[in-house]
Amino acid sequence: MAAKIAVEKVDASHFRVRVIEAGSESVHQITLDPKDYARLARAPIEPEELIRKSFEFLLEREPKESILSRFDLSVISRYFPEYEREIKKRLK
Repeated sequence: MAAKIAVEKVDASHFRVRVIEAGSESVHQITLDPKDYARLARAPIEPEELIRKSFEFLLEREPKESILSRFDLSVISRYFPEYEREIKKRLK
């Protein structure tokens, strides 16, 4: 079963993400810099969709328990160099 990913906007650049999978849940605090949003997604893609797709990307590579509980979205590229190229394809 695929994980359920719920993204809640806290303010313009902060989001709370809940990942529910296999009867358990993880919660993550995400920061999204407007410059990163503009580079990765651009309107009409909402920031919440960028974050949701980013979590789908992460969950394909590691279990939810391995995802940092608090991070800036830009750090994904440090761990997975293919992230930016891949996320842009997914958001077309």
